[in-house]
Amino acid sequence: MADEFDVAVIGAGAAGMMCAAVAGQRGRRVVLIDHAEVIGEKIRISGGGRCNFTNLGAGPTNFLSDNPHFCRSALSRYTPQDFLKLIGSYGIRWHEKHKGQLFCNESAQQIIDMLIAECDQGGVVWHQPCKVEALRPEAGRWRLETSGDAIDVAAVVIATGGLSIPKIGATDFGHRIARQLGIPLIAPRPALVPLTFDASEWAPFVPLAGASLEVDARCNDGEFREDLLFTHRGLSGPAILQISSYWQPGDSIRIDLAPGRRLDETLVQAKPGNKQHVQNVLAQYLPRRLAEAWAERHGLTGKPLADCADKALRSLANALHNWQLTPNGSEGYRKAEVTRGGIDTRALDQRTMMARAHPGLHFVGEVMDVTGWLGGYNFQWAWASGFAAGQAV
Repeated sequence: MADEFDVAVIGAGAAGMMCAAVAGQRGRRVVLIDHAEVIGEKIRISGGGRCNFTNLGAGPTNFLSDNPHFCRSALSRYTPQDFLKLIGSYGIRWHEKHKGQLFCNESAQQIIDMLIAECDQGGVVWHQPCKVEALRPEAGRWRLETSGDAIDVAAVVIATGGLSIPKIGATDFGHRIARQLGIPLIAPRPALVPLTFDASEWAPFVPLAGASLEVDARCNDGEFREDLLFTHRGLSGPAILQISSYWQPGDSIRIDLAPGRRLDETLVQAKPGNKQHVQNVLAQYLPRRLAEAWAERHGLTGKPLADCADKALRSLANALHNWQLTPNGSEGYRKAEVTRGGIDTRALDQRTMMARAHPGLHFVGEVMDVTGWLGGYNFQWAWASGFAAGQAV
């Protein structure tokens, strides 16, 4: 004999808890299932432990998808202001850090505790830790075989996230269910992830590990002015994480290491009578290690600026403004903040998140092919998609 509920939500992360809370508070009998002993780990570790829970500017243009208009409906019906109203009702204090990014003043745990309280307010039943071993349609309903009791429900919401950060429990459960039921997938890949380079080609830059600066980074349709960080294996920092979502294997990336400046004019105009070494002049605009490395790459180390040909200085400046390089890969899911790709949203209803070919089966959050920029956008998608499904089930 199976336990009976109206709704089963699989995955107690941001989207899953939001969905379960909304459905429960609508009077639906909801069971929330998660395989982990500790829930909300991705919330807990986000934003350096303070949870970058949304972005004031969140809108459809901040998301990537093979079906880019899909996200519009949910995002318009649950906005950053709606989430701020919710956290305000719990007295959670917050601040804006950078470009609309909102963080808790105290701890990400406050967001987790709030979502748990919202679920409890809706009478949500928790099955956790509990593993869903099989899911199948049965007589117009859905049957879940779990590591506990079997569960029979009218609707199922899959909120199991993507493949990023496997050490905190990420799995491909949602993708496996989609394949089992013939729901198309957009090939998943790591996103918001550091990029790596061939070891021999990167060797000259290894001594720069730890150096950071603001840059313009471009790849395909992506262009961001953010901080870049040199690592022992390649490049990281917000600028690189952002364009990694646009990068495909074989693509080159282009970086302006001195955005907003005209270093060619600056160097040439500063040249007359200037006995400062080139690397010291560059160090006025770049981190010293980087200035020294670029002067060395162009054979200008220890050379007074006044003794340099205009052509050599312009060549140096052009190299700094148009550094083009081709990654050989990324740090993969272990370092990726999100997964790009997933459930093809053309197979889903944009208002309810339900699979068109499978009545009663919904998907929310990162498991879908909707990927936000860095900076709170992916949490806003979790809240918005979770709310949309919670209103529909």
